[in-house]
Amino acid sequence: MKNVFYGLVLVLGIPLSGQAQSVNLKPVWETDTTLRTPESVLFYAKQQVLYVSCINGQAIPENHGSYIAKVGLDGRVIQLKFSDSLNVTKGMGILGDKLYVTELTQVAEIALATGQVLNRYPIEGAQFLNDIAVDSVKNILYLTDSKESKVWALAYGKAKLVAAGSPLKGTNGLLVEGNQLLIGNGDGSLLRLNPVTKQVQTVANVGHSSSIDGIVSLGKGAYLINEVEGKLWQLRANGTIELKLDSADQQIKTADTDYNSTTGLLFVPTLFHNTLRAYQVR
Repeated sequence: MKNVFYGLVLVLGIPLSGQAQSVNLKPVWETDTTLRTPESVLFYAKQQVLYVSCINGQAIPENHGSYIAKVGLDGRVIQLKFSDSLNVTKGMGILGDKLYVTELTQVAEIALATGQVLNRYPIEGAQFLNDIAVDSVKNILYLTDSKESKVWALAYGKAKLVAAGSPLKGTNGLLVEGNQLLIGNGDGSLLRLNPVTKQVQTVANVGHSSSIDGIVSLGKGAYLINEVEGKLWQLRANGTIELKLDSADQQIKTADTDYNSTTGLLFVPTLFHNTLRAYQVR
């Protein structure tokens, strides 16, 4: 396990007052490279572990070697292939005692106790399912399809289209907040969707064409949003945006992040760099 990141640029903001205060990110640990093409990380507080979905190759229908790893909060791989023989695994979510993960055209339901695939739920017309966000109150899984620019809802095994068309474009990252959905667009914009009224608002735009993958809440209207190209931004409650991490120059892409609000640790998969990184948010 490596403890330092060579060549990573840390862009630290100047602290401001109140809701506009900047946060700093300090590298804590990095896993070894046994995590092959890690696309998404999910912190599970009940077990105090991380689940990491690993594409393990190309994002093509023929790839059935994807897997989900279980990683400790110290960065050590506990179980490399907790669940195996999956198809291009990406976003994950937990409901009850089951872990759900997107495959290309369907959602796999996995027993948390064993890693066994219990069911698969095909999504009609899906081409590239990506992220999952969970509404644990209504027992709904929300899904993005990046190629179709759509948002789906999956409840009790039945899928329903929630939104499609402009301004949705290359829909990727998702976050449930109350009765609203935050959506990371493929054009670098962050959207807010009301799944009932279908009203969509633009929350922010980082000004780049790279897809927004990870969205985590820091509370009080502040977020960390991550672009696939390797840039991570802080969106403050006052609407201002500040670059926090930049690994694009090292050609290290970053994907679907997660956050432990109790310890202030941010977890970042590095895709083709084949590691998971942890940062202390201060």
